[in-house]
Amino acid sequence: MELSVHGKQIDVGDALRTHVSDKLEDLNEKYFNHATFATVTFSKEGHGKPRIKTHINVQLGKNIMVAADSIDPDPYAAFESAATKVGKQMRRYKKKLRDHHDRMELTPEDEMRKARDYVLAAIPEQNDDPSSDETEIQTDDNPAVIAEMTTEIQTMSVSDAVMRLDLSGECALLFYNASNNNLNMVYKRSDGNIGWVDPDAHGK
Repeated sequence: MELSVHGKQIDVGDALRTHVSDKLEDLNEKYFNHATFATVTFSKEGHGKPRIKTHINVQLGKNIMVAADSIDPDPYAAFESAATKVGKQMRRYKKKLRDHHDRMELTPEDEMRKARDYVLAAIPEQNDDPSSDETEIQTDDNPAVIAEMTTEIQTMSVSDAVMRLDLSGECALLFYNASNNNLNMVYKRSDGNIGWVDPDAHGK
């Protein structure tokens, strides 16, 4: 497993890098053993007495990501907490991940469809106070596109889509439903449950 450890406004020493590497290798061997790479980022949060935020991203085989965050004044404690979350996710989906890995190795490329992925800049709030010295940055109602890339929308079952959503920490996931080939979406609801959108479900 390839590992990349970064620090934002914080120096990540050799001892911490070694600790991170040993911990993630242990998790990989214990629960999955097919992880291809991992990225760990340490960054400062807040002012005065800043805390350390740790973000872990692990790719488990083909196109499956597991992510977790944690914040603590101590970088080791922040990492351990985030790593514990990653381990719980791996343990929760251990059998399903292994079955999925074996199935994906046999999946033809035409079951993965290309799509455009855009990241839009947030629209700054307009300051209505004429006496303010703040300058209005946004000149219209259209947010700027700050990134454009190609992504893959995969064909999978609803249960696989829910698993990927849970592992990734994202809010929503688009996929082609393997049972009907429709474009579907699963998403995290405000009540903590998972929502599932199948646009053609009521038209059949």
